[in-house]
This record gives sequence, structure tokens and C-alpha cells, in this order.
Amino acid sequence: MSITCFIRYEIDPFQTDAFRQYAQNWESIIPRCGGHLVGYWLPHEGSNVEAFGLIRFASLAAYETYRTRLKADAEGARNFAWAQQQRFILKEERRFLCDVEGTLNQPALAPASPCA
Repeated sequence: MSITCFIRYEIDPFQTDAFRQYAQNWESIIPRCGGHLVGYWLPHEGSNVEAFGLIRFASLAAYETYRTRLKADAEGARNFAWAQQQRFILKEERRFLCDVEGTLNQPALAPASPCA
């Protein structure tokens, strides 16, 4: 059973570019340390203080191994330190979710033609 680490960030709305760079920095770090980076999301409409990140793992044990590798990763440590220095992340919450089979990555279907 795979799990997804769902991260909710409260960010400084005046530093979205800094958060964007922070998220982009994880592009190579997370996979190198063993996580499947699903992606990061910034506010577009609605709340301008919430951003999200999703990282998948084969199991909770795989997540624990990832965390150990991440703590030892110099580039990861620099990214964390930069975020703390710049203070664009005001709050961070993590939740661990399990997949509901058959519901992931279902593409949109073409709507039926009204003339059919």
C-alpha cells in the first residue's frame, strides 16, 4: 500500500516567488532521497496564503528511510536553511494519506455530443 505525504504550507503572500524557488529546488532532491515527487502547488485564486506539496512513498517505512536520507543530503539542508532564513513559510502541516484504488489519475472523458 503506497502512502502520500500531503503537506499544507501557510506562506507569506508577498514571497510566492521565493516559495516557487524552494519548491523547484526539491525537484532533484526528493527523488534522489527516495520520494516520488507528485508536485507542489501555489495559490491561484481564493486564499493567497496556502500552498501544497505531495510526495508519494511505497510505505511508511520507505518514508522513514527517505527522511534519514534527506537529513544527510547537503542540498536538502541548504534548501531548508534558506527557507528558514527567508521566512516565507509561516506554518507547515503534514498528513499521511493512503490511496483509494481505482481513483488515481483518471483522465477526463470527452463529453457526449448534444447531437448524438
